[in-house]
Amino acid sequence: MKVLAVYSIKGGVGKTTTAVNLAYLAAGAGRRTLLWDLDPQGASSFYLRIRAEVAKPRKLLRGKRPLAGAVKGSDYEGLDLLPADPAYRRMDILLDEAKKPTVQLRRLIEQLEGDYDLLILDCPPSLTLVSENVFRAVDAMLVPVIPTPLSLRTLHQLLDFLAEESLGEVPVWPFYALADRRKQLHREILDSRPDTRVPLLSTVIPYHSEVERMGLRRAPVAAYAAKSPAAAAYVALWREVAERLGLGAA
Repeated sequence: MKVLAVYSIKGGVGKTTTAVNLAYLAAGAGRRTLLWDLDPQGASSFYLRIRAEVAKPRKLLRGKRPLAGAVKGSDYEGLDLLPADPAYRRMDILLDEAKKPTVQLRRLIEQLEGDYDLLILDCPPSLTLVSENVFRAVDAMLVPVIPTPLSLRTLHQLLDFLAEESLGEVPVWPFYALADRRKQLHREILDSRPDTRVPLLSTVIPYHSEVERMGLRRAPVAAYAAKSPAAAAYVALWREVAERLGLGAA
């Protein structure tokens, strides 16, 4: 099982929409896929029409209740969800109760080995103990970056943190998201290709109304607007990520 985190220190960069769309496309490609909504806001759970609630979340995070018991099926074949829960606001505290708090998430994920081909983590926008657990549990981190100086700065902050914590071996795959060429600043950054310290993926996710419409449709873009530029971009991103993970895109 491959484990992919969709992560950003900064909120509002297209993290959850990326996680949901990639999970949908992975399942559509025949990969047994689980999306774990770690963000207490529960946006992934909302998009997939599943209530953001987990029974006994404290026991779940302490390993005293199996993860599989909290998994919910989605409307899409091959795609399951581990919903968010409001208690995840205190996830740092819950993880800190474990004997080795920085690897507790990895130990929990090991329960699912063999059940899925791909686990996608929709991570909260923060740099906390939860983040450290994520960094130590994943095969790679997919990092959406809006083409603005502030968003690029948060990418550098993430890379600095990984280096300081001796986690620099974790693959970091940034890509431009919510890119709007109608905006001069976006055009300048997209065209000038500033130093990002790690290579950007080639796919650029455009700013598009169909992505915003996910909140109304409560579905992945490709499920209701398969011919839109946004859907095509997510398909391209899935193919790029699948190849890097060794999963194959078809």
